[in-house]
Amino acid sequence: MGKGRIEEKGLDLVKGNEALAMGAIDAGCRLYFGYPITPQNDIPEYLSKHLPLLGGEFIQAESEIASINMVLGAAATGTRAMTSSSGPGISLMQEGISYMAGSELPGVIVNISRSGPGLGGIAPSQGDYFQATRGGGHGDYRVLVLAPSSVQEMYDLTIKAFELADKYRNPVMILGDAIVGQMKEPLVRRTPEVREPPKEWALRGAKGREKNVLKSLYLGEGELTQHVWKLHQKYERMKEDVLYEAINLQDARLVVVAFGSVGRVARTAIEMVQKEGYPTGLIRPITLFPFPEEVIWETSKRVRDFLVIELNTGQMVEDVKLSVAEGTRVHFYGKPPGSMLTPEEVAEVILSNMK
Repeated sequence: MGKGRIEEKGLDLVKGNEALAMGAIDAGCRLYFGYPITPQNDIPEYLSKHLPLLGGEFIQAESEIASINMVLGAAATGTRAMTSSSGPGISLMQEGISYMAGSELPGVIVNISRSGPGLGGIAPSQGDYFQATRGGGHGDYRVLVLAPSSVQEMYDLTIKAFELADKYRNPVMILGDAIVGQMKEPLVRRTPEVREPPKEWALRGAKGREKNVLKSLYLGEGELTQHVWKLHQKYERMKEDVLYEAINLQDARLVVVAFGSVGRVARTAIEMVQKEGYPTGLIRPITLFPFPEEVIWETSKRVRDFLVIELNTGQMVEDVKLSVAEGTRVHFYGKPPGSMLTPEEVAEVILSNMK
């Protein structure tokens, strides 16, 4: 075992949640705070075993509220820290996430989402899209949101999440679900050189310099207005880091928009209908915020039919409607949580919207 890094080589068959935990370690995260909830428990289980071996700390907090506030405190020192949960737990974290965004603190929050509303069930769902992309808590703020669709992306996007969190001094959320979290696929584990930017703002002691102040409370005349506009400008700059996958856009008569686990099902369905002579494209948003509105806008100038497919009753479809050119027909097919979409089902929906 190398110093500060678990050395693994070659191609391994790995569960998605474990790949995410590996990505956090390889990104330099050494502090994890969390509370167990299905279907993400493999993440704290893996980190509880491996972080202490690397000189890190694993703490099972007494609640999700405690977890996010521990992340806030650790982030204030400039240390890479994370937590993970599922929908109900993320709901409890919203106040802390808002405080982190308001205080401009980097950190990674993972939501391996389950069915809702309420306790719902443990089946996969995309019902937390609004919660993730609209901030979720109180105030005028946003978080970056990454949506992996494979085990490899669970690993790669976790490393990316820590980089983006530090770049923008902002919380980043990874929005997966029970499918990408629980399935096993081959993983290529890399050992990237961890390069954290200078963090002069961090609270590490003020001997010999002016003290740093990290806060989200602004009571002076005009202070909060100025601060919130500053945050808004930062959220606009985040559009530089928009990520998406695009397939067959040039010749498509219809373009499917789907994210996460549904995106990979849609890819298979598109291959099926392409073989039958129906040219179909795919846009899979990888960053849900910032949303890939530009590629959707440009594509909608020549493709007049879009089909949004989600494992919910319709959430991302609103962002697609806001992104397309005038006159574009945006169709929707959704499935409330409880059972997964199949490629055959999606292919049938595609064909019914093209004929």
